[in-house]
This record gives sequence, C-alpha cells and structure tokens, in this order.
Amino acid sequence: MIELIVLDVDGCLSNGQITYSEDEVEIKSFNVKDGLAIRSWGRLGKKIAIITGRESKIVERRAGELKVDFIHQGISDKATLLNNIVDELGITMQNVAAIGDDMNDYKMLKSVGLSFTPNDGSKHIKEIVNTVLETKGGDGAVREMIELLLKRDNLEEEFLDLWR
Repeated sequence: MIELIVLDVDGCLSNGQITYSEDEVEIKSFNVKDGLAIRSWGRLGKKIAIITGRESKIVERRAGELKVDFIHQGISDKATLLNNIVDELGITMQNVAAIGDDMNDYKMLKSVGLSFTPNDGSKHIKEIVNTVLETKGGDGAVREMIELLLKRDNLEEEFLDLWR
C-alpha cells in the first residue's frame, strides 16, 4: 500500500512555465483539482512530500495551503533526500509513489514502488516510469495519479466518504 506520495513542482504541479513580472516577481499557476486530491490524500492519513530542484516562496505557500508533510526546495539529489524521509517514516520505497517529469527526477523515480510522469514528461522519463499519465503537468496530472492510487489501494470509498 502506498503511504507517501512525492511530488515534483515544475512540470508536474505546474505546467513548467516560470513567469517573471517587470518587478521580478515570480508567477506560477497551480491546478485546484490537484490541490483537492492532495488535501484528500492527507485527510486519509497518508503522507505528502514536495521535493523540487528550484526554490520559490510560492511553492512554500502552496505546500502550506495543502498541508504537505515534507517540503524540500533547492534539492539536486532527490533520491538521497527521499531515502532519508522514508527512513524517518519507517516505511520502505515500495510504500512510495512519485511523480516527476525530467532528468533531475530520474534516480528518484527509479527508486520508488510506483512512478508516474505527466503526458508531457521527458521521453527518457517516460521510458522508466510505471505509468505515463494522460494529463499534462499543471493540468491535473497529480489528481490523475492520486485517483489511480486510490483505485489501486481500494481507497475510493474512503475518499468518497470524505465528501459525503
């Protein structure tokens, strides 16, 4: 059973575009459907980690809104950091599902029990993951991943009970 989901940000939680205003303010967009699924995952007693290569106050804010358990930014070696989180939680990599879209996610995706990439992920990542999602990054790919996990682990009724 999956106990922890690991989320990349740019290209998974967002569409990968980074916009700067004239005042050098960074702008990212997040999909509310992903957000609802992530919060629901947490309400089911599951853990959530964001591990991203960039640093952004916007990501920190979004992680807080979604009550993400682990938020790590500016990470170049995602696989090693994930090993530390898994040890802290006392679970195995078989209890982890991760989504990533590019080469900096490669080792992490190879190490987990279930791996996903958005439809517009790198071709090299598509070759190694368990599931290439139908949805593009930022368009509900994380929601699609979570729905697949809920079905796989027979948690759909518990998920629905959160909203009934």
